Amino acid sequence: MLRLRAFRATNEKIVKIAVHPTHPWLVTADASDHVSVWNWEHRQVIYELKAGGVDQRRLVGAKLEKLAEGESEPKGKPTEAIRGGSVKQVTFFDDDVRFWQLWRNRSAAAEAPTAVNHLTSAFASPAPSTKGRHFLVICCENKAIFLDLVTMRGRDVPKQELDNKSLLCLEFLSRSSAGDSPLVAFGGSDGVIRVLSMITWKLVRRYTGGHKGSISCLMTFMASSGEALLASGASDGLLILWSADHGQDSRELVPKLSLKAHDGGVVAVELSRVIGGTPQLITIGADKTLAIWDTISFKELRRIKPVPKLACHSVVSWCHPRAPNLDILTCVKDSYIWAIEHPTYSALTRPLCDLSSLVPQVVAPNKKLRVYCMVAHPLQPHLVATGTNIGIIVSEFDARSLPPVVPLLTPPGSREHSAVYIVERELKLLNFQLSNTANPSLGNNGSLSETGKLKGDSFEPLHVKQIKKHISTPVPHDSYSVLSVSSSGKYLAIVWPDIPYFSIYKVSDWSIVDSGSARLLAWDTCCDRFAILESALPPRMPILPKGSSSRKAKEAAAAAAQAAAAAATAASANVQVRILLDDGTSNILMRSIGSRSEPVIGLHGGALLGVAYRTSRRISPGSATAISTIQSMPLSGFGSSGSFAAFDDGFSSNRSPSEAVPQNFQLFSWETFQPVGGLLPQPEWTAWDQTVEYCAFAYQHYIVISSLRPQYRYLGDVAIAYATGAVWQRRQLFVATPTTIECVFVDAGVAPMDIETRKMKEEMKLKEAQARAVAEHGELALITVDGPQTATQERITLRPPILQVVRLASFQHAPSVPPFLSLPKQSKVDGDDATMLKEMEERKVNELAVGGGGVSVAVTRFPTEQKRPVGPLIVVGVRDGVLWLIDRYMTAHALSLSHPGIRCRCLAAYGDAVSAVKWATRLGREHHDDLAQFMLGMGYATEALHLPGISKRGNWIGWVMLHEIMGIN
Repeated sequence: MLRLRAFRATNEKIVKIAVHPTHPWLVTADASDHVSVWNWEHRQVIYELKAGGVDQRRLVGAKLEKLAEGESEPKGKPTEAIRGGSVKQVTFFDDDVRFWQLWRNRSAAAEAPTAVNHLTSAFASPAPSTKGRHFLVICCENKAIFLDLVTMRGRDVPKQELDNKSLLCLEFLSRSSAGDSPLVAFGGSDGVIRVLSMITWKLVRRYTGGHKGSISCLMTFMASSGEALLASGASDGLLILWSADHGQDSRELVPKLSLKAHDGGVVAVELSRVIGGTPQLITIGADKTLAIWDTISFKELRRIKPVPKLACHSVVSWCHPRAPNLDILTCVKDSYIWAIEHPTYSALTRPLCDLSSLVPQVVAPNKKLRVYCMVAHPLQPHLVATGTNIGIIVSEFDARSLPPVVPLLTPPGSREHSAVYIVERELKLLNFQLSNTANPSLGNNGSLSETGKLKGDSFEPLHVKQIKKHISTPVPHDSYSVLSVSSSGKYLAIVWPDIPYFSIYKVSDWSIVDSGSARLLAWDTCCDRFAILESALPPRMPILPKGSSSRKAKEAAAAAAQAAAAAATAASANVQVRILLDDGTSNILMRSIGSRSEPVIGLHGGALLGVAYRTSRRISPGSATAISTIQSMPLSGFGSSGSFAAFDDGFSSNRSPSEAVPQNFQLFSWETFQPVGGLLPQPEWTAWDQTVEYCAFAYQHYIVISSLRPQYRYLGDVAIAYATGAVWQRRQLFVATPTTIECVFVDAGVAPMDIETRKMKEEMKLKEAQARAVAEHGELALITVDGPQTATQERITLRPPILQVVRLASFQHAPSVPPFLSLPKQSKVDGDDATMLKEMEERKVNELAVGGGGVSVAVTRFPTEQKRPVGPLIVVGVRDGVLWLIDRYMTAHALSLSHPGIRCRCLAAYGDAVSAVKWATRLGREHHDDLAQFMLGMGYATEALHLPGISKRGNWIGWVMLHEIMGIN
C-alpha cells in the first residue's frame, strides 16, 4: 500500500509546500526563505530563488533586460532589490491550475442533490488567461513575486501597491470581468483582503469589515446553489465567507457570513467533497482542534482533537479506494501522516504511516524526523508530499487500487446503463446515460467548411444524466473491496482481500448464492465459472499454564509457529474452481489447481486462468522498509496487521529496474485444469477480448498484446506505463493510467503461420468430406474426372501486425506555444532552402501518426486530448458511441469519440470499413494517406482505395502501392 516515491534531502526545514496539478513540480520554501522548484519524477531542481532577501541573480537579470529594452539607467529602485521578508505561501498558477481549481469547486458542489437544477456534470473549460505561461507565485511579507517559468521573467508587486500592508496568504479568484482577469487575492495583516489584477498589476477591489486580526488562509469554493464564495480565516478565530461573483464595479465588499471557528486563530481551511452530498469545509486552528462545517447552513458538524497536545498545521481532504473509511489527512510536528475516519465508522484518528521508516537512516542518522507541511496531489490522490526537517518526501499509496464499482451488462436496445458500487457498507446502483437527444456518434467536433475540413477541434461537453439508487441487500464488510461480474452478467462477485472474504450475488434479486473465505477471485470469460484462492485462518496460539518450564513453552511455541506456517502455506497455494449453474447453485469443479508448492499471490481471469506464485527473491532495502511499514499500520477495517504483506508481489511497486524479472506466472485451462504453455513474468493485470481473439498483459512500463486465433501469437508491446486497467472493444483496447486514457488499435495482420493454419484446416475439411463420401458411397466416391480448372486460387497477402496508440484524455490542456517562442515566418528563401522546407513538410506528412502529442497528431487530425477525470478510474467501455468511465466518487463520465480522425479508425477496427470511408469525407483530404495506411493495416485495402484524398507520392502508402498490393494492373 505504501512506498517512497521520491525523496530530496535538505539542510533546512521545509515549511511551505505546493504541488502542480499536471506537471511533476513541487515548490517548497524552507526556514531560511529559500524557494526551490523540484521535478519529483526526474529528481531535478529546475529553479531556485532566495525570496526572503535580495536574489542577486534576479537583480542582474532584471538590469540586463532593461538595458536590452533601451533603458540606460534605472529610474528608481527596482522591485527585485526589495527584500521579500518571510515567505508565507508558495504556489503555481497557469491555465491548468485555473481549470482544475474551477473543476474541483464545481464537482464538489454538483454532488449535492439540490444542485441538480443549478449544476450539471458537463464542465466547459474557462477561457485561457495565461496561455503558454507557467507562473511561480511567492507571497512574502513585503512583496509578491510572479515568475514565469517559461521565459524566466518576473514581476514583483511590493506591498506599497497594496496599501503598504504585509502580505500573509493568497488565493486566485475564478470569476471576474474579462478586462482584469485573472485576479489574485492577498490576505493582509490588517484583516483586509486586497485583490490584484494580473493584467494591469493594479489593486481592483478590497474585502473589508470582517476580520480584526491578520488573515492566515484564503480559499475559494462553490456552494450547491452555484454561487462562488471566498472563505478566509484569521488570527481572530473567525471564518468569514465573502461573495466571489462580483465584477470590477464593486470596489468594497462586505462579509456574507461570519463564524467563530477556533480560539487563538484559524490556521488552514480546506474543501471536502462528499459523495452524494453537499461539500464541507474543514478548518484547523491554534486551539489544536479540527472542525467540519456544512456549506448550506454553515453549522458545525464535528469538532475533534486529532492528536492530543499537538496542533495540526496541514489538512487535506482525501478519498482513496484502498482506505474507504478515511476521508481526512492531517499532520502535526511529528513523524506521522495522521488519518481521520469518516463519522459513520469509528471517527478515530490513526497514524496512516510513519515517514521515518521510508527514509534511509543514512540520510539523517542523528535527527528525529518532524513534519512541517503536507499537500496531497489534486489529481492523483495516491501521491502525498510532505516537507520535513530533513527534506521532501513524496509517498505513494497503492496507485493500482481501483474504486469499488463494476458495470453491469446493458440490455439490447437500451440507452440506460448501470453499475454497482459500494459506499459505507451499502450496495448501490448507478444508472447513467447521455442526456442530450442527439446521437453523439453522428455529431461533429467542429463546423465543416466547404472543403470538408474541420474549423475547430474543441469538444462540446457531453451531458450525462445519472441517478444513484439503494439496493436493500447489505454488505458485510466496510474495508477495501474488489468487484467483478461474470461473463453472462448474471452474477456479481465482491472480494474483501484484507478480511479475507468473498460473496457472490445474483444480480436479478441480489441474493447471495455463494460465499466463503478467500482473498483472490477470477472469472472465466466464456462461462459462469470462477476460481478463488482459499484462505484459512491461522491457528490460535496455545495458552500455557502457569508454572510450566521454559523448555516446554519453547517447544509449544515452535510447534504452534510450524502449524501456523504450514496452514498459511497450504491455504495460499490452494486455488479452487467453482461453477454457477442455471438454478443459482454453486458446485466445485476442481479443489486444487497446479502442483507447485509456492504460495499463490495472484489470480487473473479470462479465457485461461492465470496463477501467479511467490518466488524466493532477494528483497531490496526499500522493499523491506515498505513491507515493515505496511505490517505495522494500525488501521481499522483492514483486518489483521500483516494483511498487506500478502499482496506485496515485489514486481511493480518495490522492484528496482536492475533486478531480474522472475518467471512465476502460469496459465491453466478452465476445461482440463492443466498448464498451458510455460512460465511467464507476472503481469499487473490481464484483459481478454470477449470474442477470445486478443489478450493484453500489463506490466509496469508496457503492455504486451497477443492474438489468440487461429493460434497464439505475440504481436508486440506498447509503451504505456503504470496502466491500471483496460477494456477490449473488438480490435480496440481502451487503457486507463493514473494520468491518461489511451486507445490502442490492434490487428494481428497475416503471418505465414496463419496461411499454413488455413491450409491445414482446408486439408482437414477435404479429408473429412472424403471420409464421409467413402462411408456413404464406397471407394467409387474418390474417382475424379480431369477437366478445366474453373476455381482460381485465392491470393493471400502477408500483412504485419498493427499497434497504434492514440491518447484520448489527459490532465493537461492542449499544448500552447506563446508568441515569443514561435519561429518567425520566412518571407524570402533561396532555392535550396525552399527545397529543404518542402522536404520537411513532406516528412511531417509521411510521419507515422501516433497520438499523444507532437507534429504527427496535428497533421493526421487526431482529436485534441480531452480532460481525464480525477483519481483512479474504472473503464466501462464504449456505449452509445462514447467511452464511459467511472471515478472514485461513483460518477460516470463520457469521453467523445466523434472526431473524424478517431471515428474513422474506430469504425474500421470495429469492422465497418464502409462507414469509415464515409466518415473520411469529414476529414481533410491531406489526411487520407495516413488513414489509408491504417485501413490497409487493418485489412481493408479495397475500401481504402475509395478514399478520395489518397495520393500517388512515392514511399507512402498511396494509390500506386495499394494497386500493387491488390495485384491490379
